[in-house]
Amino acid sequence: MRVLLIKTSSLGDVIHTLPALTDAARAIPGIRFDWVVEEGFAEIPTWHPAVDQVIPVAIRRWRKNLWQTFKNGEWRAFKRRVRERHYDLVIDAQGLLKSAWLTRYVKAPVAGLDRHSVREPLASRFYQRRLAVARGQHAVERLRQLFAVALGYDLPSGIGDYGLDRSKLVDQPAGKPFVLFLHGTTWDTKHWPEAYWRELAQRLALANIEVRLPWGNPAELARAERIAKGLANVVVLPKLNLAGVGRVLAAAKACVAVDTGLGHLAAALDVPTISLFGPTNPGLTGAYGSVQVHIASDFACAPCLQKKCTYQPTAEDQRRFDLKREWPLCFTRLNPERVASRLAALLLAEDLR
Repeated sequence: MRVLLIKTSSLGDVIHTLPALTDAARAIPGIRFDWVVEEGFAEIPTWHPAVDQVIPVAIRRWRKNLWQTFKNGEWRAFKRRVRERHYDLVIDAQGLLKSAWLTRYVKAPVAGLDRHSVREPLASRFYQRRLAVARGQHAVERLRQLFAVALGYDLPSGIGDYGLDRSKLVDQPAGKPFVLFLHGTTWDTKHWPEAYWRELAQRLALANIEVRLPWGNPAELARAERIAKGLANVVVLPKLNLAGVGRVLAAAKACVAVDTGLGHLAAALDVPTISLFGPTNPGLTGAYGSVQVHIASDFACAPCLQKKCTYQPTAEDQRRFDLKREWPLCFTRLNPERVASRLAALLLAEDLR
């Protein structure tokens, strides 16, 4: 059986799909997947043994210049690739109009979430098989259920298995133990204060533990350099592609992460990780795995799910906190002392495994 999977973005969403592929491969001998995914994340599916062919798309880039996309032949090339093979089924695991539109070019029945379950209800009109999956669950579990219903097997019990081939990422012997700080994220409100990162790094220095800082754009590089300034145990890494970050992650002793796609990659690679949540809810989209620790703020307005903080500090807040260095205030409940304590316990547990 051959299935075309549509799951284009984002990094976390792509990673969340992997356990469903593992379930399907174990339930249906010989099943193979081709995967339509955004070009920036195209390497991730190649790490799963059930995936044969990756078909990159560039919807984000194409939208910016539609005429150039048609003129240079990229759109024609995409349509040709999805028509090259016979598929028994197409699964739109994205549930958006942009992903549903891509299914129009494949001559195979399309399965996806029904209008009560999908993120954009109009997308369900493109599907021949509309499947109900309850909301209010973690994204990984929803995808596992979608695949089980679409492909007709019983959902396995227990935690899902990402099924990644770590041997593709571990290419050198382990060196000095280090902790990776995944400090970059999209929303302003999801950033743990830089002063907290520095204090946590100083606490790790007392335990003779090295810290490494990846970055993906100039703003993240500048932040990494500010965090590392004057700290002998902190190393700012060179710019890495996704595979390069994966190799560093696979070698890490542990990670500390904000709510970011790379935190999900750490979980997929079974790296012990502490994830810090201020305005967002780990129950629905937190890092999923057996060695993942979530610390969520219990501040009065958390989780607000807002990209911009609208909280108005009280006089007591202004007295207790440095508002320039400790913002947003929801993260004051996740201070470096608390995170360092949980990290020490996680490292100890890892040593005893």
